[in-house]
Amino acid sequence: MILLGSIANLVAIIVGGIAGSIAKKGLSERFSSLIISALGLFTLVLGIMFSLKTKEVMIVVFSLVIGSIIGEGINIEKRLDNLGNFVQSRLKGFKGNFSQGFVTSSLLFCVGSMAIMGSLQSGLSLNHETLYTKSIMDGVISVVFASTMGIGVAASAIPVFIYQGTITLLASVIAPFLSEAIITEMTATGGILLMGVAINILEIKKIKVGNMLPAIFLPIIIMLILGM
Repeated sequence: MILLGSIANLVAIIVGGIAGSIAKKGLSERFSSLIISALGLFTLVLGIMFSLKTKEVMIVVFSLVIGSIIGEGINIEKRLDNLGNFVQSRLKGFKGNFSQGFVTSSLLFCVGSMAIMGSLQSGLSLNHETLYTKSIMDGVISVVFASTMGIGVAASAIPVFIYQGTITLLASVIAPFLSEAIITEMTATGGILLMGVAINILEIKKIKVGNMLPAIFLPIIIMLILGM
């Protein structure tokens, strides 16, 4: 089954998110605050690791600038928040910052080479090993994130499934355009977005990371135009 890897990832995030939400009830505010800070630091380090993979810094810069302009014009952040609030309104009984858990987790689970390469492998060769590994990692992270951010983390499984599933289904079409160099710059650009997510989690400054999302895909266009 071509989407088996994405389905496994969907289930892992939902199960982890629900388990973490249940565990949240037993955490005091003192522990929750400390765990959120730890998660912010973890996300920051992950973002730095991804961003340092770049071999073409200017590609990342142009992607971020142009992507931010596009995203701000569309106002993706607001649309994501509205979607999160809409889902929360349908899940009566769940309280807390649903949108924060939804948006933060969606970004974290979609960014990175594993999501791209794993989806391509599933589509081209029905090899789901990479996505299975990612599913285990995402499931564990979901438990921790949901223990402080709530059920919004579980809901992030939906955009993750759509993102990875789309790449999988389009694998034969887009694979020729996704060289290792392009995936590296996509990952590096995504890493910088993760650093923005970390800054939001740590409440250092409010950054509209959602409006920067188009930047992740711009290295494809820019590097193809430049013949890279």
